[in-house]
Amino acid sequence: MPDPTPQPPDETTTTPPSFEDLVAEGAAVPTEGWDFSWFAGRATEARPSWGYAVSLAGRLAGAEAVLDVDTGGGEVLDFALDRASRTPALLAATESWPPNVAKATELLRPRGVVVVAVPPEAPLPFADGAFDLVTSRHPVRPDWTEIARVLRPGGTYFAQHVGPASVFELVEYFLGPQPEEVRAGRHPERERAAAQAAGLEVVDLRAERLRMEFHDIAAVVHFLRKVVWMVPGFTVEAYEGALRALHERIVAEGPFVAHSTRHLIEARKPL
Repeated sequence: MPDPTPQPPDETTTTPPSFEDLVAEGAAVPTEGWDFSWFAGRATEARPSWGYAVSLAGRLAGAEAVLDVDTGGGEVLDFALDRASRTPALLAATESWPPNVAKATELLRPRGVVVVAVPPEAPLPFADGAFDLVTSRHPVRPDWTEIARVLRPGGTYFAQHVGPASVFELVEYFLGPQPEEVRAGRHPERERAAAQAAGLEVVDLRAERLRMEFHDIAAVVHFLRKVVWMVPGFTVEAYEGALRALHERIVAEGPFVAHSTRHLIEARKPL
């Protein structure tokens, strides 16, 4: 006689999600802020050895007036403030993308940070010499003249920047080979020269190339929607054929590997 107890279904042959399901999932995830926790299990990126956010916490403890440029959703500044042994007397942050302005305001206002909406490439709306520490993690395009202007004599700019040809394995998969001038953009030595031309003294400059892996096409879709300057004008519809081919490649060969580039830069305004 058969056992009357119902048996659980066999889960060893789970059907993997389809291309359409994965693309829909990647296209549905909200993109505001710089919280990348959704990528857990779907994509990985090695972190620079210098630990920017933890180092920033130490810098905040020794500052009186701080400006965080291009703060995103405020996540990095919030992390650093949570770990700083002392909070600066004056805290401000700028951001240009409206959804991020709202998110940063909600996150940082309880910490006493004034979040200011500043259009891209507009002057910083602060007085000359207003800050002794200006910070930024992955600014869109550092305006060295403005950074130097708002720093007090003896003040410091401390930041982590995106470097040249970052994640270009993915960029060139979709856009094809890029000119050398494009690949060399954001080069740390160019930024050193620009900072010096603005009157700043570069006292530390370190660069690293870091491995990234995309484990499914949903991660690729969400990444390109979130980091919009990688493939300008990216939409699923415009790149459906390339996305489908990349999905099939990941399924057959494993994760798509790329490399990000980052550099830590510290510059001081002379006394």
